[in-house]
Amino acid sequence: MSRVATEKRGVLSAETPGDDLLRRVLAGSHPPPGHVAIIMDGNGRWAQRRGLPRSAGHRAGVAAVKRVVMAADEAKIPALTLFAFSTENWGRPKREISAIMRLLYETTKRELRELAEKNVRLIATGDIDGLPTTRRQAILEAIDHTRNNTGLVLNLALNYSGRAEILWAVQQIAAKVRQGLIDPAAIDEEVFTRHLQTDGLPDPDLLIRTSGERRLSNFLLWQTSYTELYVTDTLWPDFSREDFFRAVLDYQSRERRFGRITKSRG
Repeated sequence: MSRVATEKRGVLSAETPGDDLLRRVLAGSHPPPGHVAIIMDGNGRWAQRRGLPRSAGHRAGVAAVKRVVMAADEAKIPALTLFAFSTENWGRPKREISAIMRLLYETTKRELRELAEKNVRLIATGDIDGLPTTRRQAILEAIDHTRNNTGLVLNLALNYSGRAEILWAVQQIAAKVRQGLIDPAAIDEEVFTRHLQTDGLPDPDLLIRTSGERRLSNFLLWQTSYTELYVTDTLWPDFSREDFFRAVLDYQSRERRFGRITKSRG
């Protein structure tokens, strides 16, 4: 990465190209998104193009995760959701699944101290009970260790399915109706949202998908009804701090109408 030397108050400092993008994000006329969600796609293709096993792509993808988490923190974004493992991913070769789960465990253990130092609060969405025991325990320990942090909320979508989440919410509401705890006539969007696994998080303002694919892939289907979409051809392991800031700047340039007509459009 090229570095530009700048002198500030008599002290020589190194500035990356991303620093200028970050200043533009923070100085924008529209605030940064309150919640960014990312479908991290392209690890396998990244490895294939280099003649490497798919596990190498997943390992390179971990470095991209760290870059983006730090970038989101720098941009003062309150919440970041990463689609780490879907329920459909269990259909992949056993060797690849094993490598992903091992990476999840190793990364959680290795990065926990830095997450705590950065005041990041880790949470998880999905069927965590369906993960292998040691992997699940590592995630739950990290969640517990960071639960009192007040900075960026990092939500990992693990063993996650948008359709399964909606069905789960319906089942929870139906059970409460049977118990007389909820009046069916009182069920509205607010009630339904409170029974989703993302309860407590705002809906994503911005959804980023890497590798050029243009589909939601069963990700946050209810929550992304009015989310702004940003698709880039960049494969996830190559997704940089600068790429993240460019996506946020693109979001800040848009006019969000939520189905309404603004005064400027008549």
